[in-house]
Amino acid sequence: MRFSTKAYGEIEIDERQRVRFPGGILGFEKFTEYALLDARQKPFFYLQSLEVPELAFILIDPFLFRPDYALDIGDEALGDIGLEGPEDAIVFSIVTAPQDGSPITANLMGPLIVSKSRRVGMQAVLPDSRWRVKHDIMAELAALRK
Repeated sequence: MRFSTKAYGEIEIDERQRVRFPGGILGFEKFTEYALLDARQKPFFYLQSLEVPELAFILIDPFLFRPDYALDIGDEALGDIGLEGPEDAIVFSIVTAPQDGSPITANLMGPLIVSKSRRVGMQAVLPDSRWRVKHDIMAELAALRK
């Protein structure tokens, strides 16, 4: 299926790239159909809305810069997306890349969890005080190297 994207213009989207978020994403609840795309710049991904070409999120695997990241999410919530177990889950954080040169941050308080087998996702809100909406990715990587 061909689709117009924010980052790449018109591209072919494979059915295996489609991800449905039945509950939407916070602030964008009415948009539920997305495509998960590799970004040209690793280690990032794009979550491109298939309903509004201008709507896309930059994503990152939070475990790359926070190996201690832990998600305390109930089985019932995860069951809503048909997660078959930990090996079926892909976890992403939404990235903010300000135009003004401020640090690139990741939201660890509101991770996206996707079932690989069903291609259905959800956004969780974690009550753990260790995780904030803005984690400076480069600062966290620098702290890992020490």
